[in-house]
Amino acid sequence: MLSHWILSLILGCAIGLSLGALGGGGSILTVPALVYALNVDAKVATGASLLIVGSSALFGTFAHHRFRRVEWRVGLAIGAISIVGSIVGTHLNRLIDPNLLLLIFAAIMFAVAVTMVVRDRRAPADNVTTIDSGLAVGVTDDSDATSRADGSSPVLMTTTRVRRHYRPGLVVAVGVGVGFLTGFLGVGGGFIVVPSLILALGFELPEAVGTSLLIIFLSSAFAIVERGGVHGISDSILVPFAGSAMLSAIVGNALAGRLPLRRLNHGFIVLVTSVAVYVTLRSLLALA
Repeated sequence: MLSHWILSLILGCAIGLSLGALGGGGSILTVPALVYALNVDAKVATGASLLIVGSSALFGTFAHHRFRRVEWRVGLAIGAISIVGSIVGTHLNRLIDPNLLLLIFAAIMFAVAVTMVVRDRRAPADNVTTIDSGLAVGVTDDSDATSRADGSSPVLMTTTRVRRHYRPGLVVAVGVGVGFLTGFLGVGGGFIVVPSLILALGFELPEAVGTSLLIIFLSSAFAIVERGGVHGISDSILVPFAGSAMLSAIVGNALAGRLPLRRLNHGFIVLVTSVAVYVTLRSLLALA
C-alpha cells in the first residue's frame, strides 16, 4: 500500500537521523514503529529492525570514519564478542510470548530514558579533558576542549589519536551485553554502547558515537545470520524504511556537531518515555 510506503519513509528518516547524530536511540523506536504504526508482528519486527538498524549503522560508520571518530580495534573486538550474546538472545526471543516481549521492550525503554536523564544532569560537570576510569588514558598536548554554542557540556576535540589500554573484562562485558539485546529485542544497543564507551573505556563523545555504529552494525549482522535472515515482512515496508534510514544516518552524522545536542536529548527522552508508556499499556491489555 502507498500509505505504508510513505509512512515507512518518514519513520526510517527519523530513526536514521537519531542513529547518525546520537550513535543510538533510534533503534529503540524501530520495533514499536513497525508494530504499532505499520502492523508488523512483534517477532517479525525484531528481525526487520536488525536489518534496518544494521544497514543504517554501516552507512553511519563510514561517515564518522571520515572524521576519525571510529576506534576500529575496539569496535571490531566488541562486535566479535557480541556473537555469544546474540546467539543466546536470539534463542530466547523464540520462546517468549510476543506481548511479553513488547513489555520487556518497554521496560528497556524506560531504563534508557532514565539513563539519559542521569547522564544529562551530569553533563555540566563533564568538562575535563581526560577521563580516568582506571585505564591508561593518554591525550596529546594539542587537545582543545571547546564548548558547544547551546550551552551543553564541552566536547573534547583532538587533532591526534588518543592512546588507551583497555581492560579485557570491560570489553567482553559490553560485547556480550550488546549482543544479547540485539538478538533478543532486535535493537542495536547503542543506548548501552555509547555510555559504556564513555564511562568504562574512557572515550570522548564523538568517537563513542562513531565506534558504537560499527559495533551496532556487527552485532546486527551476526543476529540476522543467527536468525537465518529476515522473514515475514513486506518489501513495501522494509525497503523504504531501511533505505531512508541509511541515507538519513549520513545526514545525522553531518548534523551531529551543529545541532543543540542537549535539546535533542531532552526531546528524545520525552519521546522514548511516551512510547514506553503506550507500549506498556497495550501489552498489559493484551496479556490480561
